[in-house]
Amino acid sequence: MLFYNRDSELSILRRVQASAVQSAQMTFMVGRRRMGKTSLLLEAYKTDIFLYFFIAKKNEALLCLEFAEEIKQKLAIPIFGEIKTFTGLFSFLMNVSKERHFTLIIDEFQEFSSVNPSVFSEMQRTWDNCKNESKINLILCGSIYSMMTRIFENAKEPLFGRATQRIHLKAFDIPTQKKILGDFHPNFSNEDLLAFFMITGGVPKYIELLVQRNAFTEKKILQEVISEGSLFLDEGKNILIEEFGKEYGNYFSILSLISSGKTSRVEIESIMEMQTGGFLERLENEYGIIKKVRPILAKPTSRSVKYTIEDNFLRFWFRFIYKNRSAIEAGNLEYILEIVKRDYSTFSGKTLERYFIERLKSEKKFNLLGTYWEKNSENEIDIVAINEMTKNVLFAEVKRNKNAIRLEKVKKKSERLLLKFIDYQILYKGYSLDDL
Repeated sequence: MLFYNRDSELSILRRVQASAVQSAQMTFMVGRRRMGKTSLLLEAYKTDIFLYFFIAKKNEALLCLEFAEEIKQKLAIPIFGEIKTFTGLFSFLMNVSKERHFTLIIDEFQEFSSVNPSVFSEMQRTWDNCKNESKINLILCGSIYSMMTRIFENAKEPLFGRATQRIHLKAFDIPTQKKILGDFHPNFSNEDLLAFFMITGGVPKYIELLVQRNAFTEKKILQEVISEGSLFLDEGKNILIEEFGKEYGNYFSILSLISSGKTSRVEIESIMEMQTGGFLERLENEYGIIKKVRPILAKPTSRSVKYTIEDNFLRFWFRFIYKNRSAIEAGNLEYILEIVKRDYSTFSGKTLERYFIERLKSEKKFNLLGTYWEKNSENEIDIVAINEMTKNVLFAEVKRNKNAIRLEKVKKKSERLLLKFIDYQILYKGYSLDDL
């Protein structure tokens, strides 16, 4: 597949590369699995001299043996004797970088916590001792968000404050998703685009999988996701079990409930019959998987809170695949497809709201975007967008079918909120599948 977008990230990486010619630079890049971190780095440095180390969960001496071969091949320099520790190898490279500039990419950097946790503090000592004379461009890349942020942003960790650049790689935006779909399936329908957005959410690996299987219509996309041997079926487990550890069962149960519409802590705890505050806090602040949502303009201390799963595919996976895992184990994938067909209209309708919120964000016309509801979810408004500088506010209703939009009801629902926008220009708008 062609390399799409990432212009801003490529610009940052190339700027850092230019700076490293004069003085050592340390960049840490984080982004969940499948986001294209490795592809981005290889694209950024394809014309430069770089070393690529992948940290697998294996013996440290074996890793160093592999890395030594990479050094000999890429830098064309001898390594006298065997270096069996990564600390020794890193110290060797830092000394080499005093005389010549090169890039060192360490992928899945957080896995050193399993291989040898002392690597972090030993790297810190070597870095501090050598960085002033070094010309190395050091890229430390990882996919477990909680561990990577702790390694670099927790004041108690040895590498805290050492990084000179941070990159959080996120999914492709809507314009990029539309371009990719259009390149491979020029006559796509709005239903096709919605399904593409709902399943991939702009995650490059998921897009690549659909491209490889030529799955671009709504029907083919859903069949590809829920088919024998599909990589999508175990995807949620593959990317999250290691992140969550032994308590993954509780986390998965919470995410399954949120994906099914149980979005308040009270609802979740009443079903699970346990306190979930700690789990919800970690899911939001450590793992970045859920987001706490309050009515727009509500105070940060407001108890009117709902939770939503940020990642489109994980939202789909927990709603339809994880929830029906017994059918998968029984080999009855047709059952899951029937469930998807039955609930598709309602589920994709919520995805449609996400689509238009994301599109409004990309247009950069508003400084506040969100939803609105009052007590007991009364007077709920799908989208409220505010520009406090130009004093414009948009109230929008989102429906799959444009004939179901009732702007008079939106005006009625917004009456109390309008008291906060006395001098504002008010716009009421309906969005449907026709507007994709």
